[in-house]
Amino acid sequence: MTSDEKPELEVEGTGQALSGDDQPVADEKNIVLARDVFPNRLPIIPVHNRPIFPKMMIPMLIDDKPLKNLISELSQAKSKFVGLVLIRDRKSAEPGQKVHRSDLHTVGVIAEILQVGQIAEDAPIPVMFGALERFRIVSVATEEPFIVAHVNYVLETEMRDSDELKAYSLSIIQSIKELIKLNPLHKEELSLFMHRSDLNEPGRLADFAAAMTTAGGPELQDVLETFSIRARIEKVLVLLKKETDISRLQAQISKQIEEKVSNRQREFFLNEQLKAIKKELGLTKEGPEAEYERFAERLKALNPPEEALERINEEMEKLKLIEPTSPEFNVVRGYVDWLTGLPWGVMTKDSYDIASAAKVLNADHYGLDDVKERILEFLSVGIMKGNIAGSIICFVGPPGVGKTSIGQSIARSIGRKFYRFSLGGMRDEAEIKGHRRTYIGAMPGKFIQAIKVCKSANPVIMLDEIDKIGASYHGDPASALLEVLDPEQNRDFLDHYIDVRFDLSNILFICTANVMDTIPAPLLDRMEIITLSGYIRQEKMQIAKRFLVPKQFKAHGIKPGAVSITSAALREMIEGYAREPGVRGLENHIKRVLRKSVKTMVESKSRKKIMIDAKDIPGLLGKRTFSDETPFKTPRPGVATGLAWTRMGGDVLYVEATNVATGKPGFKQTGQLGNVMIESSEIAYTYVRSFLNDTPAAREFFQKNFIHLHVPAGATPKDGPSAGITMACCLYSLAMNVAIRKEHAMTGELTLSGLIMPVGGIKEKTIAARRAGIRHLVLPAANRKDFEDLPSHIRKGLKPHFVATFADVVSGCLGRKKK
Repeated sequence: MTSDEKPELEVEGTGQALSGDDQPVADEKNIVLARDVFPNRLPIIPVHNRPIFPKMMIPMLIDDKPLKNLISELSQAKSKFVGLVLIRDRKSAEPGQKVHRSDLHTVGVIAEILQVGQIAEDAPIPVMFGALERFRIVSVATEEPFIVAHVNYVLETEMRDSDELKAYSLSIIQSIKELIKLNPLHKEELSLFMHRSDLNEPGRLADFAAAMTTAGGPELQDVLETFSIRARIEKVLVLLKKETDISRLQAQISKQIEEKVSNRQREFFLNEQLKAIKKELGLTKEGPEAEYERFAERLKALNPPEEALERINEEMEKLKLIEPTSPEFNVVRGYVDWLTGLPWGVMTKDSYDIASAAKVLNADHYGLDDVKERILEFLSVGIMKGNIAGSIICFVGPPGVGKTSIGQSIARSIGRKFYRFSLGGMRDEAEIKGHRRTYIGAMPGKFIQAIKVCKSANPVIMLDEIDKIGASYHGDPASALLEVLDPEQNRDFLDHYIDVRFDLSNILFICTANVMDTIPAPLLDRMEIITLSGYIRQEKMQIAKRFLVPKQFKAHGIKPGAVSITSAALREMIEGYAREPGVRGLENHIKRVLRKSVKTMVESKSRKKIMIDAKDIPGLLGKRTFSDETPFKTPRPGVATGLAWTRMGGDVLYVEATNVATGKPGFKQTGQLGNVMIESSEIAYTYVRSFLNDTPAAREFFQKNFIHLHVPAGATPKDGPSAGITMACCLYSLAMNVAIRKEHAMTGELTLSGLIMPVGGIKEKTIAARRAGIRHLVLPAANRKDFEDLPSHIRKGLKPHFVATFADVVSGCLGRKKK
């Protein structure tokens, strides 16, 4: 050890170091206050960014839960000491990051808790600490739930009267005064310090000066770890010199800015005076010039193509020449307003994160896994080629299955603006392509309006109810849509009002429809069809719990816990009142139930929780709309159960037949059947007679009986070929006096040769069978893949029977002959 070196814990001056278990001794000569007896074990609170220096007060927010518990306990204790130690690595200071001993510096300060703010579980605790003395961490006693360390203290009790230290102190004070001239904010801090200290405490003066600077955490920690007062002052003087240079540069920059601002203010006032003088002398006209400047300012932020820029400049020059009192002035102004209001070349940046898109779709919608997969495949292709455009998606499905909301989720997942308008009942092609400017009240079409509202040239535009678009003497909007929805043509879309070509190829178009039959074939050919079939009971239950009930609680002002709807109540609503494929009807019934509950709460003025169970539903919603009882409780000859596809999804269809002994053959059908279904019934009648021609009893039955086939729900129109095998089975069971097996339903087209042809709507029909409690499905063999592609939760519990001929149907569905 050289002469300049000091012992590890010895402080230059007369200070004395206490280490380990050494404590001040209270006797007649040395009286020590109880609060000044420091413990040798301290709980450590990590400090971010900058260390704390002794003899200073510092407010902090404590957010870590174990430390919050510690502060809460210490605020009630007699000894309120903690250790404040700076964290070494900034990464360790990130929220939620566990701090270990290796993350902390060795030297910190002991601090006393002076004041604790309001304690709340979900909010940080504000605490005022008073830093006292330095300490060094010797070892760590524990790191859980917070760090507790054994420490040795470095105390500065007195200072020697040294001219050298006084000179150092004066140097610090001189530097601080120079700093205050450049930055007056430190004046109050220095004033407070001088009231509480004097030049006989150079160590404390050095600590205060270091804390005043904007130096970084490592530099300040170096000062804190310097126990030699002379060496500490030297380091602080360097920091003060850097701080003075920074403040001087800052003052210079501020002065330059103020000069520029003053010049601008002077120019502004002179320009305003010049405008006023010109106005008084009649040298300027306010209207056209003001409009021209406004449009020119807009144009600076746009990047229009050459054709559009030429037209805009031409119209703006025309605007300057027209008198404001002229009728043409407003026409030109409105036209230029639209031209400069369109987002030429302005695009929103797409989010190419497929995981984020999947997360958004799953958060907004439950179920529909096959639909989500198709959407993610579509987005993946767009991500791969770098542009999510060029295709038109069309969601087809019954009402209430989430077609519109899925479109909104797609826009949100890729970070684009969303605009929706309905095509239902639209009969004028000018709604699509705009009006010509020769007409009074002319305006652009819906697409140009949508682009202006979105302020982006690549929004997501949803065309709702595209299957309900009309036509009249004003034109055919469906034909006008062909140009808009064709990726090869919409690059040069020409709106009649704008009369300048606008590129629509960057727009993602999403269409919705209930059925595809009424969509024109050329339009349908341009779209990628994604079918939404509807929800089964389990899916409706989850949708109601996750989305519908919380949404309606908020809409009706019901606080959490005031009303509870049990799962049994939701199941009763789904099975008895809302069997449609979508969830809109279910949501309406939930609204009715909550309205009645709110009325009860308001009338009774009671805060008692309302519990709604299954037994309460009939009293709130009335008699069940759907009954679990089938029209035919037990199987009997002449009755068959079929599966049908409707515009509202799938449904169960009953077919019944009876005979009248007339001595001669005959056949008729009722139930408001369409032409195709009538032909199917006649094919079924002819084929069954041919199929049973070798059976004497059946041949005689058809020769001597008039057969009447009826499809119930006669007020509902029905059509299609898929009930062919259902009607054939009905006639066969009547002729052979055999009942069709229970819980069997069928669908398939029958030919005159007895072959079973494939049909559509397998998913919708399967869902309808599940809702009706049917377990056995008779399906065409050619539809096997369609059934196997269905989600497992839809196929679960169902037993399919795939048939290729009518003979397969007979062997699989018909029971024994009834006696």
